[in-house]
Amino acid sequence: MSLPILYIKPGCPWCDDVIAYLKKHEIEVETVIVSGNPEAMQEMIELSGQSKAPTMNWHGEVLADFGVEELVPFLERQSGN
Repeated sequence: MSLPILYIKPGCPWCDDVIAYLKKHEIEVETVIVSGNPEAMQEMIELSGQSKAPTMNWHGEVLADFGVEELVPFLERQSGN
């Protein structure tokens, strides 16, 4: 199965926090930088309906414009599937 996708913008403090959390908990994701990448930005907008990062696509389940506080329960729901 492919890795979940994490859309980020460099320099975004929420993105940095989420990346640090995922690394600390050894959760692998594919990271896509949307800044300066119109195709990736459009993909993120079509997926989530908005342009804010971070946005995660966990095999069809989408979490948009979030911080670690929202990520933790989202990941708990995904591990229960």
